[in-house]
Amino acid sequence: MPDLLLELRSEEIPARMQRKAAGDLKKLVTDALVEAGLTYEGAKEYWTPRRLTLDIRGLTARSADVKEEKKGPSVSAPQAAIDGFLRGAGLASIDQAVVKTDPKKGDFYVALVEKPGRSAEEIITDVMPGIIRSFPWPKSMRSGAASSPKGAVYGGIEGRGSESLRWVRPLQSIVCTFGSEHDEVAVIPFKVDGIVAGNVTYGHRFHAPEAITVKRFDDYAASLEKAKVVLDAERRKDIILHDARDVAFASGLELVEDEGLLEEVSGLVEYPQVLLGTFEADYLSIPAEIIRLTIKTNQKCFVTRPVGETDKLSNHFILISNIAAHDGGREIIHGNGKVVRARLSDALHFWKRDQGNLPDLETLQASADKFGLDLKKPLDQRMAKLDALNVTFHAKLGTQGERVLRIRALAKALAPIVGADEKLVDRAVVLAKADLRTEAVGEFPELQGVMGRKYALLQGEPESVAAALEDHYRPQGPSDRLPKDKVAITVALADKLDTLIGFWAIDEKPTGSKDPFALRRAALGVVRILLEKGIRLPLSTVAKDADLLSFFHDRLKVYLRDQGARHDIIDSVLTPEADDLLMVARRAEALTAFITSEDGKNLLAGTKRATQLLAAEEKKGTVVADGVSDALLKLDAEKALYAAITEATKAAAEAVAREDFRSAMQALSTLRAPVDRFFEDVLVNDEDAAIRANRLALLKAIREATGTVADFSKISG
Repeated sequence: MPDLLLELRSEEIPARMQRKAAGDLKKLVTDALVEAGLTYEGAKEYWTPRRLTLDIRGLTARSADVKEEKKGPSVSAPQAAIDGFLRGAGLASIDQAVVKTDPKKGDFYVALVEKPGRSAEEIITDVMPGIIRSFPWPKSMRSGAASSPKGAVYGGIEGRGSESLRWVRPLQSIVCTFGSEHDEVAVIPFKVDGIVAGNVTYGHRFHAPEAITVKRFDDYAASLEKAKVVLDAERRKDIILHDARDVAFASGLELVEDEGLLEEVSGLVEYPQVLLGTFEADYLSIPAEIIRLTIKTNQKCFVTRPVGETDKLSNHFILISNIAAHDGGREIIHGNGKVVRARLSDALHFWKRDQGNLPDLETLQASADKFGLDLKKPLDQRMAKLDALNVTFHAKLGTQGERVLRIRALAKALAPIVGADEKLVDRAVVLAKADLRTEAVGEFPELQGVMGRKYALLQGEPESVAAALEDHYRPQGPSDRLPKDKVAITVALADKLDTLIGFWAIDEKPTGSKDPFALRRAALGVVRILLEKGIRLPLSTVAKDADLLSFFHDRLKVYLRDQGARHDIIDSVLTPEADDLLMVARRAEALTAFITSEDGKNLLAGTKRATQLLAAEEKKGTVVADGVSDALLKLDAEKALYAAITEATKAAAEAVAREDFRSAMQALSTLRAPVDRFFEDVLVNDEDAAIRANRLALLKAIREATGTVADFSKISG
């Protein structure tokens, strides 16, 4: 079967858009072809800074003929309805329809419509212009023959040519070829905004700018390779990574790897060339995080470190060029080095300024008094400044200073629960947001917390306080590490709980996939800290909103399922009012281990039999006694069951009090034999209403006893 090659080549595609755009192109084209009746064996997308490419293999040459029945109106319908049916079905007269009979609706007309198949070339010609014109770029510009005569218009501003093509950057050429391996390849010459699809592309704009005539994908990719274009983005990433490692190793260094940066730079070059630059060693006095971000953000370069080091960097950086320079890259290295030095000079200035005094200390005394700050210390000054400026946290939730006061109150309540030093917790809270007013964080917001820790250590804060300034933002996601120190744990909990409580109070909850304030992440962070650090925190004491408690339950379910717990077991131990998530998790863990054992199977089977019968009778409105009466127990089997329930209930309650849920389950599992005997020997629905009510009370006692551990009716199996 034939293959389809499609290339859309433009002036430039921003690196951050390339991967998604290539995926969008694949989905849009394949969906359109399938909807038109074609099938294919496989499709793969490719991208470079200048092109999106799609290789579709095994595409059917023609869509199948389709015969379908189009149901019409009743034979007794008004003429207007029949005329409308004829127009819709493409029939000249009602004689071309057939009459069918429905047992309920009677006779009605049916048109037998035949749609002949179409060639793949015709379908591609039909669908591609629309796909290109409506392509979902996040940002685009107008260009082409119909665009404004004054040039391309950015940002959605209309020029006179409102029908011109919108593309991320001007679209320069289209390749569209179709054919099988052994047949002549055809060009499908559809037209978009004056650009006619053909079989000509271009290689590297500097090394190989000549036109390249292509046929199928394999010779297209090979031709581009000769023309200094590596089409496969994953291969470009691999080249960059391995060459960067080798270049660093040759200088006695190792590359500081960065997957995000690697993805970005692979989208900036078609022909990656790895070079080693340098800067003055004096700049190494700047924290490594600032150096790395300065070089990464401004020059898209990697940093290196001495072999075996984890915190220290070297004064060499790795840059990725798109040109194989004749001078071995000396001029490129020199130019990048000048920019890196200028940016590091700025960074050094930020670093030193942040350690000095602010010029307006006399205006900060009121804020210092409010938080107990020492204005002789630089970080304290920044916190006072943050408060004095009334920097907004959220329009409905007040300033950052007000937020710190709320976190402070929460942290004070949480410290004894976590087991943290209350004075250190308080000191950590009042400094937690101070680095937001530092110049380093102003330049690199992603360093908030990291710089707080460094500045705290410089002014002599205890290690646990400094660590809390960085770690109270953690965990940032399901795989991020947790805060380690108890002070940091306390501040992290207080920070996240304040966020959740606040946004719930103003009714800014996540909806669907939208979560602009990362509230799901905050709740999952609380869940992870409580469970993984073994903290007993009754959430209802701090999160009084029932809907917020339910939100925590949802995050707990996600977490436990990710840990391998069954959804039915989670549901069986999680009640709407459960606010001790650690205990819920321990119940689920114990139940998961217990339910597959022989004792567990016994407990489940015995309980289900009793509770299902009880539920059925309750649904019918059958009277159930408030408690079991010894005097109404007539048969040995029911007397034995009552004795077993009494003993098992006592043992289970004692085990639950010790939080030994497995022992509680084992105690309850002893009910299996007396329950089985009860159902063999005893008729629950006795003619005597009092005896019947008493026997149902026995079953109710089983449900209540097992309910101290879990709702077994929710467990499948």
